[in-house]
Amino acid sequence: MLAAVVERYGPPEVVHVAERPDPVPGPGEMRVRVRTTSVGASDVAFRAGSPWFARLFTGLRRPRRPVLGTDFAGVVDAVCPGGAGAPGFAVGDRVHGVTGVASGTHAELVVVAGDGAVQHVPDGVDDVEAVAMLDGLLTALPFLRDVGGVRPGSRVLVNGASGAVGSAAVQLARWMGAEVTAVTSTPNVALVRALGAAHVIDYTAERFTDLPGPFDLVFDAVGRSSFRRCRRLLAARGVYATTVPSASVLLLMPITRVLGRRRAAIAFTGLRSDAAKRADLALLPQLHAEGAFAPVIDRVDGLADIVEAHRRAGTGRKVGTVVVAVDPRLAVDPRLAAGDLGLRRAGSADA
Repeated sequence: MLAAVVERYGPPEVVHVAERPDPVPGPGEMRVRVRTTSVGASDVAFRAGSPWFARLFTGLRRPRRPVLGTDFAGVVDAVCPGGAGAPGFAVGDRVHGVTGVASGTHAELVVVAGDGAVQHVPDGVDDVEAVAMLDGLLTALPFLRDVGGVRPGSRVLVNGASGAVGSAAVQLARWMGAEVTAVTSTPNVALVRALGAAHVIDYTAERFTDLPGPFDLVFDAVGRSSFRRCRRLLAARGVYATTVPSASVLLLMPITRVLGRRRAAIAFTGLRSDAAKRADLALLPQLHAEGAFAPVIDRVDGLADIVEAHRRAGTGRKVGTVVVAVDPRLAVDPRLAAGDLGLRRAGSADA
């Protein structure tokens, strides 16, 4: 099979496409022929080996798992022979899901457990959408529900509202009954408003930290602010939550939990159990049927162009998800308009 391989830490150029042995499914496993995957913030961090503590998971001197990628959409290609296959799945089924720290989805084939974080693709969802909706849902939903305790009537501010996670957070918070204030840049104001934000702040024109608040949750989906700057925005028992770990937030988490009513928090959503992720994936058919959640697509690159996908994902300027079409029939010139893709997307500006 062909796979995008990273054999040393470094810039996007260290990624190269090479032949790798075809994986073989074992008992309870199935092999998926990958049609689409994505390059996100975690792939950029793992490729670069930064921050340093990421290497505790990926390998201290070089990547322990040279094929990156944690999400996939594709077709079941094989199951373990001898009746020990993956219950509920059969060859030819369309599936999507995540592999977590096992990675390996930037390849033509990946083996996953039948009881892992995988499910059938909802009806009416194409291969590009099927992978683009995964990271946003599986990151934003735990932050909103489990960290922020969002419920009907909650006031939520999302910083970085046009990224993959931020755009999902806006839609999901609205679905949960919250009043959403979204922070983005000028080119993406209309997009974020269309996603369901009640109020949109253009950070090129005003600082969201000057808002009066109070907010029950400030969700910093891009990690560009801090608890110190956002504390005054929080309600009496409000939470500042960020997707980006830093020394300050890791230090403040236990301190604010014990000493303060306003809290700083982070959640390592990718390390959750497969069962927890699978339960959240099970919401996708309902969300899609209700029109409550649709992924935003930044671009679709082919596997041969995965270096460009890494460059784009690492700029901090992507709008939604950078999708990689492993199946070359799905690769689309990223300059095509939204109407050609049949997907929602916006310009190339900061989240």
